[in-house]
Amino acid sequence: MTDDGVLTPGPPDLVSLLLDTNTVDEFLLALAENALRMSPTADGCGVTLERENRPLTVASAGISAPPLDEAQYGQDDGPCLEALRDGHEVYVADMREEGRWNGYPAFAVASGTRSSLSLPIAAHSHTAGALNLYSPKENGFEDVDLGGLRALAAQATGAVALAQRLADTRTFTADLEAALQSRAVIDQAAGIVMNQRRCSSEEALKTLRTASQHRNVKLRDLCAQLVSSISGAPPTSGPGLRPRP
Repeated sequence: MTDDGVLTPGPPDLVSLLLDTNTVDEFLLALAENALRMSPTADGCGVTLERENRPLTVASAGISAPPLDEAQYGQDDGPCLEALRDGHEVYVADMREEGRWNGYPAFAVASGTRSSLSLPIAAHSHTAGALNLYSPKENGFEDVDLGGLRALAAQATGAVALAQRLADTRTFTADLEAALQSRAVIDQAAGIVMNQRRCSSEEALKTLRTASQHRNVKLRDLCAQLVSSISGAPPTSGPGLRPRP
């Protein structure tokens, strides 16, 4: 409850939040919006993730987060990046009295921000990030439900980890599919060589590899050219991967 007697919303039903969103980006945006609603004096919330060693604001709610986040990225220092890199919460009660992070506190004050709270997301991982809240009032986060905000950050950690796992799975599946298709084309070309030279499959593959090296052409491409020249049509790619019923 705020000083004027208004009830502040508690943490959302995170299972419902996950079910109501279709993508990780949508989930993180809903996360930022809920964090902002749980912080009555805040006027901005951003979700930062580090991708390829570069921090990015992937979702934001309110008005203040994007420029404050970008100012920290520009000087490679600030409470947001400290939470992201060191994996601990960073609370600034009054930016006017803050001496860390070079000129960032002065920039925040000039932008109308007096206090901030950054909570780590997926700490010490290759997709680490932070949930960042900004308030125009000093001591703006003294009365927030810190446990609820921590729960939100923890859910973001789970969502990011799941997204990374799914991305890794898709990459692996795509690589495996490509490998299977290449294998099918190579097998077709080897069959042609076996028929022409009356040789074994091992000898046919050796012949194809030697030709590939001499012509400086990838083995799959060489085999595709051979199959096309004989059949008059592009080679079939094989059955590939099929989903489980």
